[in-house]
Amino acid sequence: MQQVRTALIGCGKVGGIHAAALRDLPTSEFVAVCDHDLARAEAFAARYGPGPRAFNDLDRLFREATPEVILVCTPHPLHADSVVRAARAGVHALVEKPLAHSLADCDAMLTASREAGTLLGVISQRRFYEPVQRMKAAIDAGKIGRPALGVFVMYSWRDQAYYQSDPWRGKWATEGGGVLVNQSPHQLDLLQWFMGEIEEVTGCWANLNHSYIEVEDTALAMIRFRSGALGSVVTSLSQTPGIYTRVHVHGSNGASVGVETDRGATFVAGVSPVAEPPLNDLWTIPGEESLLAGFQAEDRANFTRVDATTHYHALQIDDFLRAVREKRPPLVSGEEGRTVVAMFTAIYRSNRDRRPVAFPVAAEE
Repeated sequence: MQQVRTALIGCGKVGGIHAAALRDLPTSEFVAVCDHDLARAEAFAARYGPGPRAFNDLDRLFREATPEVILVCTPHPLHADSVVRAARAGVHALVEKPLAHSLADCDAMLTASREAGTLLGVISQRRFYEPVQRMKAAIDAGKIGRPALGVFVMYSWRDQAYYQSDPWRGKWATEGGGVLVNQSPHQLDLLQWFMGEIEEVTGCWANLNHSYIEVEDTALAMIRFRSGALGSVVTSLSQTPGIYTRVHVHGSNGASVGVETDRGATFVAGVSPVAEPPLNDLWTIPGEESLLAGFQAEDRANFTRVDATTHYHALQIDDFLRAVREKRPPLVSGEEGRTVVAMFTAIYRSNRDRRPVAFPVAAEE
């Protein structure tokens, strides 16, 4: 297919993962990078060159580099500005998770994209993990009956050096939240992808052992789905050195499927690698119980053949570029990105108001 002209906005740590994909994918012609710090943009462009030009002005980038797609890798509260300006320029946008830190920003992005006829997607590369795809196929095939109980548990860790590594981390104004906003969106997305539409969320949060940050390091939630199914969330950065992150789905026929998406602490983009393979850790479908060992062996072998830190990002970016050319929705749409923001927003509001929060969740003034 004809290459898609691509540009990257935000030359920080996670930007490097995206830039490597834009440089290497045969579907991408990597033409530009943009950062408020021009020197950093120039150094970044040189690192991932020779193709991209460096800019510190987004409108000038649109005029001179004429990208068809931007990848947005700025801090969360800055996502909306780039996406809205891109839509007005007729440029499609794929945004690092979460889609935004607020529902108001999500709605501005979605409205601008709909009005312009541009695609909007959000990174959720763990959907592309082989054990996750295996779970989704089994659920969709009815092998566990209907999804009856979905459980997301994260026992992870971030230390003080992590929060000091970028000035925007750990603050409400510049990060928009803590473990819910930054580390949990991938698994919140998987939970809603497996379980379906949400009816209401009850939640609470706390900062248990990170006195040097403003935001939460731990959150809990109960979810009621429109199907009648139930969900549970326990997500925390308070366990050192980190234990595991898992999403399990239990079905109406008593069968269960699950994935351990991360072993130990979740990786830090641009800093640490994915050190352990994602694996199915639960598989009790009648007649398929013996398959689990084979699934795990297959995925451990696959892990040795790819760089999991970058490989799955590249798969999702490639899907988005193909969606642009094929004029179809991407696998992970902006609307689904908004659902994840609604999930963590509902937990914050439930904690504040001491009551369940019904869906759909609207932006507050």
